[in-house]
Amino acid sequence: MAVSSWLERLRAARKTALVQDGKRKIHYLFEDGKEMAEEYDIKTGQLMSRKWREKNTLGGTGKWQVEVGEPTSPLLGALESELITESSSNPIFMRKDTLSSFQWRIRNLPYPKEVYSVSVEEEQRCCVIRTTNKKYYKKFSIPDLDRYHLPLDAAALSFTHANNTLIIMYQKPKEILAAEEQLQKELKKIKAANSGDGDCKTQ
Repeated sequence: MAVSSWLERLRAARKTALVQDGKRKIHYLFEDGKEMAEEYDIKTGQLMSRKWREKNTLGGTGKWQVEVGEPTSPLLGALESELITESSSNPIFMRKDTLSSFQWRIRNLPYPKEVYSVSVEEEQRCCVIRTTNKKYYKKFSIPDLDRYHLPLDAAALSFTHANNTLIIMYQKPKEILAAEEQLQKELKKIKAANSGDGDCKTQ
C-alpha cells in the first residue's frame, strides 16, 4: 500500500533530532542521498517548515528547496541587492499547514474574493488559481498526496480572502492524518539534542 511505503521510507531514513527555540528539528538522510529537514512546534506537534536538498549533477550539495514554511530569499551581494530587488508588491506564495489541513497563503493579492476561483486538475494532479481579471494565475501540486499516492478531491478544497491575502485550504485525507499521527509517535522516540549539546543525536 502506497501510504505505508512512504512511511517505510521515512522509517528507513537516517534521522537526527534537535530541540531548539520551542521546536523539534528533524533531519532525514535517505538512501538515495536526498535530505529532508522538518521543524515541528513542540507543544502542538504542528509542522512549521519542511525543506528538501539533493546532490547536484557534480555531486556537490544543492540548495535547500522550501516545501512548507517561509520561502527563503536569495542571498544577494550588497551591490546586486541594490540593483536587483524583488518588488515588495509582488504576490508571495507560501505553504503553511495546520494540523487538519494543507494551507497556502498568497500575499499581496488585493482583489476581492469573488475575483478568484480555485479548482482541482485531476489529470495533472494539481490545483489551479485563476482570477476573472486575469491578474493572477498559479498552478501548484500537493507533494504529500503524490508521496502517499492519493487522489485529489475537489470537495476537500476551499479558500478565503482577507488582508490582501488569499488563503487556500485542503482538508487532509484520513490516510495522511493517520500516517502523521504514527510518524509523530516515532519522532518523539528519537533522543533529541538540546541546542547547547553540540551534535544532534542520531537514530
